[in-house]
Order: sequence, then structure tokens, then C-alpha cells
Amino acid sequence: MGPDDRLSPRSACRLNSPVAPAQDAESVSAAAAATTTLARLDTEVSACCACPRLVQWREHVALEKRRAFAADDYWGRAVPGFGDPQPRILIVGLAPAAHGANRTGRMFTGDRSGDWLYAALHRARLANQPTSVSVDDGLRLSGVRITAAVRCAPPANQPTADERNTCAPWLDAELRLASEARVLVALGGVAWAATLAAAARAGVTVPRPRPRFGHGAEADLGRWTVIGSFHPSQQNTFTGRLTEQMLDDVVGKARVLGGLDE
Repeated sequence: MGPDDRLSPRSACRLNSPVAPAQDAESVSAAAAATTTLARLDTEVSACCACPRLVQWREHVALEKRRAFAADDYWGRAVPGFGDPQPRILIVGLAPAAHGANRTGRMFTGDRSGDWLYAALHRARLANQPTSVSVDDGLRLSGVRITAAVRCAPPANQPTADERNTCAPWLDAELRLASEARVLVALGGVAWAATLAAAARAGVTVPRPRPRFGHGAEADLGRWTVIGSFHPSQQNTFTGRLTEQMLDDVVGKARVLGGLDE
């Protein structure tokens, strides 16, 4: 999906949406279950209007803007996944950043977290460049797709439990359609919990008690290996809780387990 496919923020929940927008949890579940390709899933996600609080916030941010991005045309909608159409590795984040993916329309693009993530993918030869600033910057991923547990930017970066549950079928569909994926990398505790829950809904046996999140934690689910990583947020990277080497170690392990060194 490129910049020419954008709708103005206020149009996302109106009739000129490219598909009938999901308006509640039930319609999200129905649309996600009926989707048969990742490309179609991306279109469905982009039109989603199921969570009123998130719709109001993402559009408010897109209209008010941050001063540094005053000239930018904000995406202001739910953000689809991005990357290789046949990924071996699926990276799951928390949610779009208000002035990052909510502005650019691409996961982890245009913010400090994305600076860290894409640089690590480039060092692992999974991205053709180390930066990600806009949807038309030429970035390509190899063997990797990036998504999130929640697809709209939430206030204070904190989606509610109901919002996470409403959005969950989109991740379920992504796991189903990314049929070559072997490794699921969860960035942060919320993404870890969402990923294990999605795996369980897919019929995979998740150990009890459920594996605990931690940086470098692994859960062998048979079909997938789930690897945990601290989120590359400024709170973690500025304090040294997450270093480049720590992130490289996780990405490198995912590359090997995903069969991308074969």
C-alpha cells in the first residue's frame, strides 16, 4: 500500500473506504476470518473503525499533528502489517506510535523505535537499508513481516483490554496467512501475551503455566518458536535496558530458527 492509497483521516469510517469498515468486534472477527490473502488483510485492517476511542484519538493526532511534522499528511488510520509476503519471521509490536506509524502508515516507520528495529534487521541482512522514514523510502524486508497486537495508535500508548481483544482477530488472520512463518518475535510483554494467545486460538498447544516474558525468552510451540525481546522504545534504549547487541542477538536467533541462513 503506497501513499496514493491514503484516505484523509476523517474518511476512514465513511462510505468511501475501499472496503466496508469493521465497526465492532463481531465484524472484525467476520472480516478477519473471511480474508484469504495478506494483501486483502492489509486493506481490511486499514479500514477498521471498531474501537471508538482509538478512532477518535488517531484522527485527533492526525489533525492536530506534532509541530515537527506540521507539513506531513498523516495516515490517521489503522496500520496494516508490512514486509515480505511470505515471511519466515513475524515480528509483533504493541501498537502504532502516534507520530510514527500513525503518521507514516507503515509499522515502526518514522520514530525512534523503528530506527532501532530496522537498523538491527539491516545488520542481520533482513532489510535492504538501515532506516525507515516514509512509505516511499524504498525499504524492503527479506523473510520478515512486521505487525502489532493493536493496529491503531492508543492514547498514552496503552490500549484497553477490550481494544486488545477486539483487534486480536487481525493477528489471528496474519498468523494463518503467513503460513511459512517459523518464528514469532514479540517486542514487549503485551505483544508476548498477545502472540501466545493468538497461537492458542490457532490450535497450537501453549505450555501451562504460560511461558513468562523476558528478553531472550523462548517458547517452543512446535509450529512456531516465540522469542521475546524488550521493546526498542526510548525508555528501554536510552536507559540501556536494551542495547544494540541484545537486539542483534534476538534478531540473529530468529534468522537462524527461521531458516534464513539455509
